Amino acid sequence: MSGRFDGMVAFVTGASSGIGRATALAFGGEGASVVVADIDADGNKETATMIERAGGRALAVDCDVTSGDQVKAALHAGVDRFGGLDVAFNNAGIEQRPKPTAQIADDEWDRLVAVNLRGVFVAMKHEIEIMVPRRGGAIVNTSSGAGIKGVKGQAAYAATKHGVIGLTRSTALEYIAAGVRINAVCPGIVDTEMMRRYTGGTDEGRIGVIAPVPIGRMAEPGEIAAAVLWLCSPEAAFTVGHAMVVDGGHSA
Repeated sequence: MSGRFDGMVAFVTGASSGIGRATALAFGGEGASVVVADIDADGNKETATMIERAGGRALAVDCDVTSGDQVKAALHAGVDRFGGLDVAFNNAGIEQRPKPTAQIADDEWDRLVAVNLRGVFVAMKHEIEIMVPRRGGAIVNTSSGAGIKGVKGQAAYAATKHGVIGLTRSTALEYIAAGVRINAVCPGIVDTEMMRRYTGGTDEGRIGVIAPVPIGRMAEPGEIAAAVLWLCSPEAAFTVGHAMVVDGGHSA
């Protein structure tokens, strides 16, 4: 296991499936020791096992990103095991069931904000605390194609993902002088368990979400992982506060 991240330590939230799992595997495949964090303990352990079976090093930590204490504990478990923190991918998120804004319950709104926006803030805050004394690091936060435009029936989800971009850009300006680079990735339609829930798991639902995508298909999770790894790599050393859209031309 060798590559761009030899000797580095990566931290990935939402690592039990989908984009998070694909990115954790990609980091491991390029030489990083990977701390995988997720509320889904079984799926999270499976991701760690997959990394280890491929010859990498991994640590699975149960973590609810809405809890600052759990996020901090997960990060420091990785520091204790592997000796530091070099890159982080704050990816944990949940979807919104399609509905008009006036029908969104207060508790549904609060839950989306807690996971999708506050969870990124809390993770990034504690990652920065570790990275700044080390004078370096790279962080990528997961926004969405819904973070750069309005989406009918997705007001709460879109609001959280717009918020991630604002949070990313502002924080990037604050910490680049300390050597910490912060960016966001904005995936379009990706073939994940979350998307299957959103489409109802039907061929009709799948065709419906693919229809407006110029490339004519969903992305594979590994295609988003490739963008994340580039943003974390030395190749992206001059990329700061950017929201990289990876959506098959959907927003063009």
